[in-house]
Amino acid sequence: MDRDLVIDVTTSEISIALLEDKRLVELNKDNTSANFSVGDIYLGKVKRVLPALNAAFVDVGDEKDAFLHYFDLGFHFKLIDDFTKKAFARQRPVLTAPKTSDAILPKDGKISDILAPGQPVLVQVVKEAISTKGPRLTSEISLAGRNLVLIPFSDKISISQKIADREERRRMERLVKSILPPGFGVIVRTVAEGKKTATLAPELTALVRRWEMCVNKIGASKPPQLLVSEINRTSAILRDMLNGTFNNIYVNDTSLFEEVKEYVTSIFPEKGKIVKLYAGKDPIFEHYGVSRQIRGSFGKYVSLKRGAYIIMEQTEALHVIDVNSGRLKTADNQEEQALEVNLMAVTEVARQLRLRDIGGIIVIDLIDMERADNRQKVFNAMRDAMGLDRARHNILPLSRFGLMQLTRQRVRPATQIRNDELCPSCNGTGKIMPSIVFEDILQNQLIYLTGEKKIKKLALKVHPYMAAYLQHGLLSRRVKWAIQNKCRLHIKAVSSFALLQHQWFDENGDKITI
Repeated sequence: MDRDLVIDVTTSEISIALLEDKRLVELNKDNTSANFSVGDIYLGKVKRVLPALNAAFVDVGDEKDAFLHYFDLGFHFKLIDDFTKKAFARQRPVLTAPKTSDAILPKDGKISDILAPGQPVLVQVVKEAISTKGPRLTSEISLAGRNLVLIPFSDKISISQKIADREERRRMERLVKSILPPGFGVIVRTVAEGKKTATLAPELTALVRRWEMCVNKIGASKPPQLLVSEINRTSAILRDMLNGTFNNIYVNDTSLFEEVKEYVTSIFPEKGKIVKLYAGKDPIFEHYGVSRQIRGSFGKYVSLKRGAYIIMEQTEALHVIDVNSGRLKTADNQEEQALEVNLMAVTEVARQLRLRDIGGIIVIDLIDMERADNRQKVFNAMRDAMGLDRARHNILPLSRFGLMQLTRQRVRPATQIRNDELCPSCNGTGKIMPSIVFEDILQNQLIYLTGEKKIKKLALKVHPYMAAYLQHGLLSRRVKWAIQNKCRLHIKAVSSFALLQHQWFDENGDKITI
C-alpha cells in the first residue's frame, strides 16, 4: 500500500492529508490560533464543585470552564494535591510514588470532600472543547514522547498490548527499569518495539526535564496558568503518525520542510529523501487531488460504487449513518445485493470515521439481511476496515434490526467542511417571508426615511421580480407610495439580488443603513 502525507501550510492553519493508494483517509487541521491542545498541563483554579455530578468546573483561562470528574482525579490525587500545594508554597516537593494505601483515592468517594472553590489544582487537557462543552481535564498527568509516555506519581511500567512477543515485552520492561528514575512510571508505546537503550534513554531524560520545568513554574505561577504546552498539533500528528511505511511526504513551506526532514532523518535515517518540498504553481492540495476528494467526501450524502450511497447525520447524542442501495441492481437475489451494498458501505464508513475524526456513539442502519453468515461477513469486514484506525474503538455485531453499533474515541470536535452554499433568499433557514409582509416592511421603511430622516429623493434596489411587482400598473405601488409620502421614489432592478433582498439609496447614490 502506498502511503503519502501532504502538508499544506497557510497563514491561518496547517492541513495534513494522509493518502493511502492516492485515496484520502485522514485530514487533520492545526489552527494556529487555537487556545488549547490535548496534553497541555495547567495550574487551574476550582470555580465550582457540583456534588450531584460528582465533578467540578475548573478555570484554566478559557471563556468556558473546563470539566473535571471525580473519576478523572486518579487514584493518586492526594499525592498530586500535596505536591501541588508544596510547589505552590515554593517548597521543594519530593517526587516519590505512593507506597501506602491511605494515599489512594477511594473509588466511591465524593469530590466535595477533595476539592473546594478557589483551590489550585494541577490538571491536563484530555479533550478539547466540543460544541458548548469546555475542555475535559484529568489529574493523571502524563508527558508523551514518540516511544515513551512518562507518568509522574506512578511506579508502574506498562507495555503496549500491540507488542505481542513475550520476549520483547520482557526485554522492554528490563530496559526501561534500568533507565527509569524513581518516582516515575512509563508507558512503552508500540513504535518502541525493537528500540535500544541509546534511543530510549535520551528521550526519557528529555521527558523528565520537561516535567522538572513544569515543577519549577508552579511556585511562580498564579492560577490559571499554562505550565507545559504540548508540542503543536502538527508535530504531535507527525510524532504519532510517522512510521517507516510512508512513501512520500510533500510540504509546501520551506521552514516546515526543514523541520519535518530533520525529524524524519532522526527517526529513520534512510528515509530522509521521502520528504520533498513542493514548489508548484497550483495549490498543493489541488496538485495531489486532495481538494477534489474533500469536496466529494464531506457532504451529507456520500456516494458508493454504481449508484449506492450512505447518508450521514449528526445529532446531539450520536451519529447516525443510513445505507441505501439507490439504483444499484447487480443480482437477482435481494440477499446477495444487500450483502454487496453493505460490504461497500462498511468500508466507506470506516474511512469516513477516520476522515472526519468522528467519535462517540455511531449507529449504522444497514440493509436487512436474512442469513446469519452474511451478517457475520459484514461485521468482519467492518472490523478489518477499522483495524487501520489509530483511535480506540469498539464494534458490536449486527442487531436483530440490522443495526451496527460502535463507539470511537473522541478527543476533539469532528471535522466538518461545508461543501454547499446558503440560499441567498432564506440564509439557510428554509423559510422566507410572504410578499405581502415584505411589501409592508418596504412601506414602513419608506415612511421612516421620509418622515424621521427627512429624505425626499430615494432609490430602492430590489430583485427584478419585486421591481416588476412594485411598478405594475398605471397607478403602481411605487406611485402610490411616492404620493402618500410626498417624495420621489425610483426603483431599480438588480439581477444579482436575492428575491427579498433590498437596499435604499439617497439622491447622491449613498447607501442608507436602517
